[in-house]
Amino acid sequence: MNKPLKLIKIGNSTGVILPKDVLAHLNLAQGDEVSVVKQADGIALKSADPDFDQQMATARDVMDRYRNALRELAK
Repeated sequence: MNKPLKLIKIGNSTGVILPKDVLAHLNLAQGDEVSVVKQADGIALKSADPDFDQQMATARDVMDRYRNALRELAK
């Protein structure tokens, strides 16, 4: 799926207009949240996953608390 998308001004920001078929493919509706994922060949839009966001926050907390131990294990 390769479609040109239009950028529009929204206040001081810029928005993207997503066609209905793209929203259907992503299983999204107006007001839903999306994640922008950096990939080797560009970026991808994905449905936001609250469980993943919580897991990443927990992982960051653990990595911060055990930074020294993790550094030693990485040697």
